[in-house]
Amino acid sequence: VQLVESGGGLVQAGESLRLSCVASGGTLRSYTMGWFRQAPGKEREFVAVISWNGGRSTYADPVKGRFTISRDNAKNTVYLQVNSLKSEDTAVYYCAADLNLVRTVLPGTAREYDYWGQGTQVTVSS
Repeated sequence: VQLVESGGGLVQAGESLRLSCVASGGTLRSYTMGWFRQAPGKEREFVAVISWNGGRSTYADPVKGRFTISRDNAKNTVYLQVNSLKSEDTAVYYCAADLNLVRTVLPGTAREYDYWGQGTQVTVSS
């Protein structure tokens, strides 16, 4: 499975973006999907995760109430709507797929994910 992110860009503080993650070479419909981000000089950090059917989702505290993760399994796509952007949201955003079908707790660490995209840059100017 190959994951390709898009939708990043340069925006001003307070603006919004919708990031997309499209899968090729396989289907995402059975997998939990997550979004992570990595700012320069920092470790990759968890942003949000959504269950295979979209019924459950979890967010990191810094993005709660501003970011929304969703998915369209018919389009093999996962989205991250990012609103009210702040300068501290500047980072490369990655989507990832968790192939573990028996996990009962939504994964929140990078090591729990199996496939990663190449990332899309989000830069927020203040």
